[in-house]
Amino acid sequence: MAMTDWLFPPAPTPSLPIVGRTARLPVRRILCVGQNYAAHAREMGQERAEPFFFTKPADALVTGGADPLFPTATTDLHHEVELVCAVGEGGGVVGWAVGCDLTRRDLQAAAKAKGRPWDAAKGFDQSAPCGALTLGALPDPAAPIRLSVNGGIRQSGRLDDMIWAPDEILAKARELWEVRPGDLIFTGTPEGVGPLQPGDRVEAAIGGLAPLTFTLRPR
Repeated sequence: MAMTDWLFPPAPTPSLPIVGRTARLPVRRILCVGQNYAAHAREMGQERAEPFFFTKPADALVTGGADPLFPTATTDLHHEVELVCAVGEGGGVVGWAVGCDLTRRDLQAAAKAKGRPWDAAKGFDQSAPCGALTLGALPDPAAPIRLSVNGGIRQSGRLDDMIWAPDEILAKARELWEVRPGDLIFTGTPEGVGPLQPGDRVEAAIGGLAPLTFTLRPR
């Protein structure tokens, strides 16, 4: 078979490290669920009857303990700790990780006010820090989920506070897309989202999973 003659070299495949393995999970795309914890929906001024989705590009991932760069075009960057599920061969969930949905809250508010898409608020470069993937079943469906900034707790809840459980979210996603191996789903965040500044140290954890820690690099 003849080799493809690229106009320029293709970008590397985004991927997640796997706990205890040298293999990595290739990532195809990132789906995110909004307002899936009742208290967070209330703090955002919303009540939701069913999950809704937005997306991030796969290359928004920040993995392996790397530190994301503080984004441009915002004065109100927020943290959102989330359980991440990874789809494997056969279309089921193959593993779990701790993620952080970084959000340009000021851009999101402006987009909401004008009925515009959230892409610039959610899908920017390095907006999806994610810890290593733990394969198998979720260790504890009622595990604590928390996030601290510079040692101070900002978000604290339990996975069973979710309005829609991961299997229900996956079923809903299948109604909208052909869910395929390598898809990641960020399943929503508990209450307590708040602002970040350059230099802030973020520590995010979910019981039974590899923690996620990063520092926001100033520009």
